[in-house]
Amino acid sequence: MPTGSVLDEFARSIDVGVLSTEQFLRVLETLHMLDATGSGIELSSLSTEVLAEVVAGASKEQLRGLARHPQLRALFLEEVFRRMADHFDAERAGDADIVVTWRFPNGDDFDRYQTVIEDGRCVSTADCVLTPDTTITAQFEDFLRVATGNARPASQFVRGRLKVKGDYTPAVRMLGFFDLPGAA
Repeated sequence: MPTGSVLDEFARSIDVGVLSTEQFLRVLETLHMLDATGSGIELSSLSTEVLAEVVAGASKEQLRGLARHPQLRALFLEEVFRRMADHFDAERAGDADIVVTWRFPNGDDFDRYQTVIEDGRCVSTADCVLTPDTTITAQFEDFLRVATGNARPASQFVRGRLKVKGDYTPAVRMLGFFDLPGAA
């Protein structure tokens, strides 16, 4: 069974920049299919650092194509939110209690996730049952760049790429509680 490092090596061997959007999506679809068939190749085993490198190498059009692909879009959102707890720095968060709802435009609706920071823990889920302190709305590709350390949250707020509804302070504070990988 391939380990994460083998998949990381494979992903690093692909020059994403030379792929068309269709080729980029086809590679990801193939990896997703292999994952779904129990082949031992699991996208979840791709390291966060390599995921950040893939996002850094992808063009705007490739990321927009990913955003338009229902299965891959859901997969990438689930992976980012699953990994949030791994990159959460409880010491930086201190005694913060924050509930953030994330919204990503998807046709006439939104994909929604919620991140709860409480008692030194971070939990993210697609179940948005708590009343948020703030809501952040972002295009999928802008969020993906921020979440992988390929765009600075502050500049995305200033440019209006991350929009805040509700209290602005929890949104800004919360983003500082994570060690974002950034591309190598």
